[in-house]
Amino acid sequence: MAETAVRVRGLRKTYGKHVAVDGLDLDIRRGEIFGVLGPNGAGKSTTVEILEGHRRRDGGEVDVLGEDPGRASRRWKSRIGIVWQNEVVSGELTVAETLRHYAQYFPNPRDPEEIIHLVGLDEKANARVTGLSGGQRRRVDVAVGVIGRPELLFLDEPTTGFDPAARRQFWDLIRSLAHDGTTIVLTSHYLDEVEALADRLAVVVKGKVVAGGDPATLGGRASAQATVSWHGPEGPREHRTDTPTSVVRELATAFDGEIPELVVSRPTLEDIYLGLIKEQETAA
Repeated sequence: MAETAVRVRGLRKTYGKHVAVDGLDLDIRRGEIFGVLGPNGAGKSTTVEILEGHRRRDGGEVDVLGEDPGRASRRWKSRIGIVWQNEVVSGELTVAETLRHYAQYFPNPRDPEEIIHLVGLDEKANARVTGLSGGQRRRVDVAVGVIGRPELLFLDEPTTGFDPAARRQFWDLIRSLAHDGTTIVLTSHYLDEVEALADRLAVVVKGKVVAGGDPATLGGRASAQATVSWHGPEGPREHRTDTPTSVVRELATAFDGEIPELVVSRPTLEDIYLGLIKEQETAA
């Protein structure tokens, strides 16, 4: 149990006749980045809110950092960090003033100046939060989320509104936090982000985990057939196979060398994810 940050068994939550979470099981190891994927209405947000202690469950067992979030102590809450999907930091305080203010709520906060540097806002430390760009305000949200030195950090769609360069810089920040031992739970609709960051992930559909594992092998991805595509005399061609090297060798012989527009690919994480969603919808 010491190696497990989150353990969930048979979690249930209903709203009237609607079942939002239906017997969900989950294990998240300490120190890992864990991705939670699922379509809108799948129950992932409700699940995360229960783990955070912000929503009551109707059934099941939940253990987060050794305590039940539904009855967690004030000390437990100080060990949790949350970066909400929507911006929560506003007002006329400067970035530095904002972090010094939030640091007072925690027994062992990190140095505000250190956090400002960590999120890449050194040049904006004395700027008012209201005058920052959307991406910069998002970085302030992250800074507030980690100022208390959390053991477990929840990130809900953290890079919404980021430009590509800002997203990559944010990824480096998340990796550095994980390297320092922070357990991170990431929910995102950006599958490239989940693939780049997550050590493991779970796909939630209709209130249940329908697949889990590391991004490279999720849903049999690593062993799935490859697709070999090329441009032949009759136009674009493709062939699905378990032995792509043999197919390429045969094509090279047929073309006597270079194969026009050759591409060899396996299913992307998005392909696997959408396939899992479709499979569950069809089963219904």
